[in-house]
Amino acid sequence: MDYKETLNLPKTDFPMRADLPRKEKEILKIWEEMDLYEKIKEKTRQRPMFILHDGPPYANGNIHQGHALNKILKDIIVKAKIMDGYRCDFIPGWDCHGLPIEHQVDKMLGKKKEGLTKSQVRKLCRDYALKFIDIQREEFKRLGVLGDWKNPYFTMHPHYQATIIREFSRILLNGYTYRGKKPIHWCWSCLTALAEAEVEYEDKTSPSIYVKFPLAEDAISVLPGVKPREASIIIWTTTPWTLPANLAIALHPSHPYAVVETEKGIFIIAKALVEEVMSKLQMRDFNIITTFPSTILEQKNAIHPIYGRNSLIVLADYVSMDTGTGCVHTAPGHGQEDYNTGIQYNLDIYSPVDDRGRFTEDVKYFGGMFVFDANPSINDFLRKNGSLLHEETIVHSYPHCWRCKNPVIFRSTEQWFISMEKNKLRENCLRWIDNVRWIPYWGRDRIYNMIASRPDWCISRQRSWGIPITVFYCTSCGEMLFNEDILNHIISLVENHGADIWFEKDADEILPEGVRCKKCGNDKFRKDENIIDVWFDSGVSWAAVLEKREELGFPADMYLEGSDQHRGWFHSSLIAAVATRGCAPYRSVLTHGFVVDGEGRKMSKSLGNVIHPQEVIDRYGAEILRLWVAAEDYRNDVTLSMEILERLAEAYRRIRNTLRFILGNLYDFDPESQFVDLKKREEIDRWITSRLQHIIKKCINAYRNYEFHIIYHTIHNFCTVDLSSLYFDIIKDRLYCSRADSSERKSCQSALYEIGLAIIKLIAPILSFTADEVSKYMPYSLKLGESVFLNSFPSIEEGSIDYELEKKWEVLLKIRREILRALEILRKQKLIGSSLDALVEILSPQDIREFVSENLETLRMICIVSQMEIIERDKGGGMEGEEIKDMKIWVSRARGSKCERCWTYSTETGMDPSHPGICPRCLEVLS
Repeated sequence: MDYKETLNLPKTDFPMRADLPRKEKEILKIWEEMDLYEKIKEKTRQRPMFILHDGPPYANGNIHQGHALNKILKDIIVKAKIMDGYRCDFIPGWDCHGLPIEHQVDKMLGKKKEGLTKSQVRKLCRDYALKFIDIQREEFKRLGVLGDWKNPYFTMHPHYQATIIREFSRILLNGYTYRGKKPIHWCWSCLTALAEAEVEYEDKTSPSIYVKFPLAEDAISVLPGVKPREASIIIWTTTPWTLPANLAIALHPSHPYAVVETEKGIFIIAKALVEEVMSKLQMRDFNIITTFPSTILEQKNAIHPIYGRNSLIVLADYVSMDTGTGCVHTAPGHGQEDYNTGIQYNLDIYSPVDDRGRFTEDVKYFGGMFVFDANPSINDFLRKNGSLLHEETIVHSYPHCWRCKNPVIFRSTEQWFISMEKNKLRENCLRWIDNVRWIPYWGRDRIYNMIASRPDWCISRQRSWGIPITVFYCTSCGEMLFNEDILNHIISLVENHGADIWFEKDADEILPEGVRCKKCGNDKFRKDENIIDVWFDSGVSWAAVLEKREELGFPADMYLEGSDQHRGWFHSSLIAAVATRGCAPYRSVLTHGFVVDGEGRKMSKSLGNVIHPQEVIDRYGAEILRLWVAAEDYRNDVTLSMEILERLAEAYRRIRNTLRFILGNLYDFDPESQFVDLKKREEIDRWITSRLQHIIKKCINAYRNYEFHIIYHTIHNFCTVDLSSLYFDIIKDRLYCSRADSSERKSCQSALYEIGLAIIKLIAPILSFTADEVSKYMPYSLKLGESVFLNSFPSIEEGSIDYELEKKWEVLLKIRREILRALEILRKQKLIGSSLDALVEILSPQDIREFVSENLETLRMICIVSQMEIIERDKGGGMEGEEIKDMKIWVSRARGSKCERCWTYSTETGMDPSHPGICPRCLEVLS
């Protein structure tokens, strides 16, 4: 007789091989056909709301791993919140304006752009953005991200554009903005001002020079010890090209300065830096004639070494005593601190550099030269006239344009600014930062320090693709024209026609009829040519989306982006909201790191270490990318390599096979009629149910605390250690060999059913495709409905946790480990094969002897041996316990014959002649 046919062997159509690249597409199609997102919305409509506001990516290329990390994190949170009892509508969005897109269009057009109007360029930019919105939308959906993909938000939609102008108007009318000439980061390649968030710091090689500025007579007259001799202030700079714009030299107000006699003249240097400067200038013979307070030189003059004009000596706290000479070359048109000093001392904000980074023609000796190219010429001029004391090169961190990667310049131009001091804007922003939950906690310090020290926000840009600054100027007297009625009129036009109307119509076609200049009565006006910084576009998304979409609300519960957005989207959103709504636009902010390769390097084409999302999807499936996002601690930089993906694919297979084992052993289980109550289950089934409750509790708490790596490790360890390596091994005999409808088998199936349901629900936000797939194979899957996402997380049943039982099983499993160690020794000696070949004899220490005796059959079952006995005295040999002191274990071949059905050895096998190779237990089942 073939006894295999009498066993309850697993049966399931759930495939062992996932074939995720193909299967995921089928599941996505099902989600789309059933309109899963709308079904979730309908089901959760009356629940409390949790709003995760999507920060809009640029629509300027295919998604990369940073995008995948970001959107998958958001999707995990959205799905977890839904399954945790919230309504969580997710509205994806795109940032469509600005230099990133216009830059791509410029590259496509080349020289052809020169003959195009702004309107024509804007149309090409719009078409380009729309193309990549569609591409990225499909790529995000392919990752399994659920959201309102039919109705996303675009910053170039007319209603959104009108909101940008409306919010800028509020800031304008409330007096936060001003127009002035200040030094800003200027990209001479992209021909536009840059915000702090558009600047990246990279290493740059620059000239480092020490230059003499001779003292004028008014300075010499007050300086002790130098009359009537010549003396010079020594400055140090790494930007020789800014020397033509020098108007002052700054000294520290509190530090003493020295008059130093050298072979090359009398030098004025900060006393604390004399030794260092003399060493740098290779001057061994020097003498400090005297020291003096810097205040005696304030408002006195030095002589410009190139042009012979006066350079005012001023005082400034920012002068450093760590490097240089303590005498700082000051060009008010080329630096923020220089500018502030220039304002304080009523200096001209002089910046003789044009849009392309060339000196203007009125710059004597260097007119028309590109500023960086002028450095050698300036140094040579100083060398020839004896002003250059020392020259070398240094490598230092220097601001570069985030788009074209070229080094930028500080340059004063006429720009629009939002004042950080007006109406205590900076102070209010800092106060609101402390009312926000920052995840991780260091995010608070990062943005707090940035807001505390940031200059006024340069809000204007000199490009075509963006939202115009809707201000007019009188063509006669230059008076600025804007008021609430005019701004509302323009907002209405933009809502109906889009922002292109500003670029397609003349001023008189846009303005209401009858408008005249209040200053001179003129009725002719010109439009402002600037556009608004694109960070303002996305920075008012809370006004355009949260306040406008009926399913959302203000403020958001969470903003979630990469750590660079502390100076980007988090930053601009905070300033705009505090200025106009008096509060932060978010209650919490979650930050993730950047994606790096296996060696911790940033992914880049030049290094050849880029792994594209589609490459991973084609090879492993999006599910493995989702598992990667959950497995890594996103609070730091996130490592990605093919080796990591292969490990995760193996981990995925273990989780999938765990679920397959559960499904395979539930093929004949009806939870409606055969479910065994917890108290009536076998002890090991009660123990694993108790363990399951700890898993549920730990995972749900981890979801609530956004610690997804804890969920991955918890589920993976539960599947591999508690289930596959322990519980499943132990219960196979009961599942396969017991009578199909026996209470002990149904007890086991009831536990498996609870475990399966719990795992499916707990992994659903992370392994979304697999959870939805496996749910369809659960028996009587009506319990899960059309989709796992229409269910809640398993509830935490504190009453199902049996702490006393867990303590007991802690001891049992410790004894089991001792026995398994002894079995492994005999297996290696090839004295036994399967553990069922073994008889185990135990000499137990006195303190647990009664415990072992009472649980001997349980121990036999969990060790999967045929026989187990207790002996009373040491018979020599045996194996000493490692975890349990004074325990000894002997392993030998089991007595009797091996049952042909269950493979357990028994001395009573063959009692029934019709089944000569069957043990008594199996005979009972067969009868």
